[in-house]
Amino acid sequence: MPSSGRFRMETLEALRSSRKGRLIYCREWDPAGEEILEGYRAPPELSSYSGWVLERVFSHSPKEDPLFTGSASEEEPSPVTAQVSCLTSAVSSASPLLSRPLSTEVPSDSQFYGKWRDPDTNQEIFSLPPPSKSMEVEGLIRLHEEVRRLKGKEELRKRLDQQEQVMKAASEEASELLKRFDELKELKQHQEYQDLQQVIENSCKETQGQQEKLKEEHRRRAKLLNRKLREAEQQRQRQEELERLRKEESQERLRRLYSIQEEVLRINQQIGINNKHKDLPGTDLSAYSNRSNQICGEMSGLVRMANERGFPAQVDVASAEHVLLEMQGLIANMQREIGVAIEEKRRCEEAAAAAARERQKELQKQELAKTQVSKPVMLVEGKSAKAGLQVKAVEKTLQWYQQLQKECEQCIASFSGLADSQDSQVKKIKMDLQKAATIPVSQISIIGGSQLREIFDKINNLLSGKSVQSGGRHVTVSQHPQGLTFVYFKLAEKFVRQGEEEVASHFEAAFPIAVVASGIWELHPKVGDLILAHLHKKCPYAVPFYPALKEGTPLEEYQRTLGYQVQDSKVEPQDNFLKRMSGMIRLYAAILQLRWPYANSQGTHPHGLNHAWCWLAQMLNMEPLADVTATLLFDFLEVCGNALMKQYQVQFWKMILLIREEYFPRIEAVTSAGEMGSLMRFKEFLEKCLQRKEIPLPKGFLPPSFWKS
Repeated sequence: MPSSGRFRMETLEALRSSRKGRLIYCREWDPAGEEILEGYRAPPELSSYSGWVLERVFSHSPKEDPLFTGSASEEEPSPVTAQVSCLTSAVSSASPLLSRPLSTEVPSDSQFYGKWRDPDTNQEIFSLPPPSKSMEVEGLIRLHEEVRRLKGKEELRKRLDQQEQVMKAASEEASELLKRFDELKELKQHQEYQDLQQVIENSCKETQGQQEKLKEEHRRRAKLLNRKLREAEQQRQRQEELERLRKEESQERLRRLYSIQEEVLRINQQIGINNKHKDLPGTDLSAYSNRSNQICGEMSGLVRMANERGFPAQVDVASAEHVLLEMQGLIANMQREIGVAIEEKRRCEEAAAAAARERQKELQKQELAKTQVSKPVMLVEGKSAKAGLQVKAVEKTLQWYQQLQKECEQCIASFSGLADSQDSQVKKIKMDLQKAATIPVSQISIIGGSQLREIFDKINNLLSGKSVQSGGRHVTVSQHPQGLTFVYFKLAEKFVRQGEEEVASHFEAAFPIAVVASGIWELHPKVGDLILAHLHKKCPYAVPFYPALKEGTPLEEYQRTLGYQVQDSKVEPQDNFLKRMSGMIRLYAAILQLRWPYANSQGTHPHGLNHAWCWLAQMLNMEPLADVTATLLFDFLEVCGNALMKQYQVQFWKMILLIREEYFPRIEAVTSAGEMGSLMRFKEFLEKCLQRKEIPLPKGFLPPSFWKS
């Protein structure tokens, strides 16, 4: 390899020192020089030695080239390297020939011309005549240039391979570094995530601990607050109890004062009555009368001062009792003095007293004679009544009436523990239940069906054992074992009272009250039985039933049995009595024909129009009562007549004709001149109905559109 390199250097140096190498080329070429280069423009020709060179090139093995002796053991030569080595060998082989003088002898055709076969490639190679000397040199130059070009290309390829290997190594190293960096980054992120998770867990644990502390503190404060509230409630209850006791004591003292004052006034009245004995001989009662009036004035001043202070004190009661003792002593002294005077006077007036007794006996005889005269008249009236219609209800109706009254009494007895309890807590429960049962009934109006449905649901929920809101508190019948029976009774009583008060004042209110009562009756039959019991007790004409006066019954009690209200031995006016009876009969007539529209099942009415027909028939079978029968028949037919007309049709009109032709004259016969108002109103109603052949719908009737409002 060094020898060939040295040879190449010598060759290059020889070329530089040659005549052509020392030539100076001019850029401004003379056109006349074209003729000189004309010979060079001819196609190149091979020299006579070309065949020899090619033979040497093809016959020379790359392994024997000294250029590759150093690298053959290391790696397999590339095609470019092999070509360079072949050309270098050719140049090396041709250099001795060039140093020899050129032969003028022309080679024979067999030597230089013709074709020959390459022993390595087994290809035929054509030999050409040898070129000129210039062509040989030019061929060597080109061969050298090609060798240089190929060597440069080989070196460039090696450098590119080295650069590629360096880049590949750098890329692999960078990739490894990037992987390590990613792993380190991922490790740091994982560590940061673990740290953050640990911080969050610690924070959660700390927060939970704080929450537990807060909950414990809240429970402790709640217990403390509840204890304080219980203590405050107990304190309030104690104060209320003390206040109640104080008020009861004060009211008791006030009642005591009033009773003492009443007793003082009574004694003063007795003194005034006894003062009539002032004409007795040897008696002067004016001093007693004057002192009695003074004591009454003192007592009145004492009571007035107690009322101004609000409630009397124990001292006031003691003073009043002292005044009462003085007044009692005064009347006792006066009575003793009067007794002595009367005893003296009695002896003087004994004859006059005997005569007075005789006159009294004569008066008693006269009264007895009058009584014996009036008794046959009553018997005659009884016989005439028996000869006509009935004066009492049929036996079956009476049994039904008595059974309902008995059930009502049993119901009252069943909740006596709740009604008569003196326990404040039980009293509170009783009051809450009573309000929950009665307040919704008081709120019934004709405004709209939605309001009636809310009221009905509230009452139904209460009777079904559910909790309802009343007075800001939750109320349920399960608060007391007797709560449900108590609510049944109070609810039925309230329905009848609404008929007695509300319907009596506003006739159109009968229908909304009746539709709610009918719906409750259908779901809770016990309420319906109690409604009938209350209605029969307050209005016996709803049975119909005319109670008889039993022997030994006080007159006031008998009047209450007839339905009158008696207070302080005073019977209510007849107008008020008829007004209340009308309200209850109208409510009863509305219940008989109405159904609750939102009922789940449309079964039979619990107390329907068949009972209305029975009531009307029984009323017409009984003797009429003045003012009462006409009023009740008018109210009943005005409310329920349209429904009866649609139900019974021809039979109903037969009954109307019977009332006008036969029963109306009986009512007219027992009606006095001052009681003709109700009779004329009933007569006008019958005439209009028969004339129009229709019973008009009553005022306040609930149409289907009412339930959509």
